[in-house]
Formats: sequence, C-alpha cells, structure tokens
Amino acid sequence: MFRKGKKRHSSSSSQSSEISTKSKSVDSSLGGLSRSSTVASLDTDSNKSSGNNTSETCAEFRVKYVGSIENLQFEMSKTLQEPLDLISYIDAAQQDGKLPFVPGNEEMVLGVSRHGVKVASVDQCDVLHRHPLYLIVRMLCYDDGLGAGKNLLALTTSDTKQQQCSIWVYQCSSSEQAQNICKVLSASFDCVLSSNKP
Repeated sequence: MFRKGKKRHSSSSSQSSEISTKSKSVDSSLGGLSRSSTVASLDTDSNKSSGNNTSETCAEFRVKYVGSIENLQFEMSKTLQEPLDLISYIDAAQQDGKLPFVPGNEEMVLGVSRHGVKVASVDQCDVLHRHPLYLIVRMLCYDDGLGAGKNLLALTTSDTKQQQCSIWVYQCSSSEQAQNICKVLSASFDCVLSSNKP
C-alpha cells in the first residue's frame, strides 16, 4: 500500500486506495528559491469503513496555525495535485493577502491518528480543527522560503460530497518535524487500509 516516489492517480476500481509520498526539490515562484517538499496523499473511495484494528498510530506535534483557504471548488484539488502547483497557489494566496506569511505566536497541538488530524490548543481544552482521515486528499510539507528554517505543512481536504476542498496551512519548527508528521499520516493511512483487507 505504501509506495515511495509514485505519482498520485485515480483508479477506476472503487476498492482501490493508494498512498504516495515523495521528497524532491521544487522551484518556488518567489525568486526561484529551491524548496524541499514531502507529500503524503491518499486516493480512496469515501464509502470505505475504517475497520476495527486495535493498533493505532498516534502522535502529537507542536505547530502554529498560519491560515486556511476554504470552500474552493473540488476541481481545484485536481489542479493542485503536483507539489509545485500547491506551493505556488499558497505563495500567491500569501502575496494576495489571503494567507499571512507568518503565523500567530500561539502554539497548537496537531495530533495525527488513524481517525485523522486534530488541531487543539496546547492545554487540549479547545479543538480548533478536525480533519477526518477519509477527507484528507493530500499533505505536503516544504520550506517556507523566508530563510528562518521553518517549514509549512499544507493539508488539502474535501467535503463529504466532494464538491468543495480546503487548504489548511500550519508552520512546523523544522523540516524534520514536518516530515515526521507526513510519515505518521502515511502510517495512519496504511494502518486503516490494512485493517480493511479481508
């Protein structure tokens, strides 16, 4: 189920699912800066159940929330399949003032499990965002290009009817942290998909 270096693609089989991760350098639209990116994505039929596997991958990471671009037409998620396209779209949104270049000062806890991604306050009292695993289309981490060694984590999600998509952007403290989040998400996909096998 876990394939390294494969491109994300749609399948005609309603039972097929594929996770793909890749690391590569891409040129940003901002001055041709070279950025390293890691992608985790899942093609799946949203009618699949999550199974009853008792082993659960779960990890928590401290991140900062940059912002989101919500309620885009679902077709937009298809045009943003390549890492460079998604990075360029986020860069353009930042330049147009739709997303800030830097996050607020408040740290948040981003938890990844077989249920999806949950973003909560540090004291875990307030849940700010929930992204169910079956609605996550892609997760991408890349250098923010501002020279401070920070990495952005972009999460593309769809709605249940696949009519709209949203892009959620978080800042990680390092490239290692961003890549670890992508790895844990891929492991969560793998855990759910393996529990669905007969």
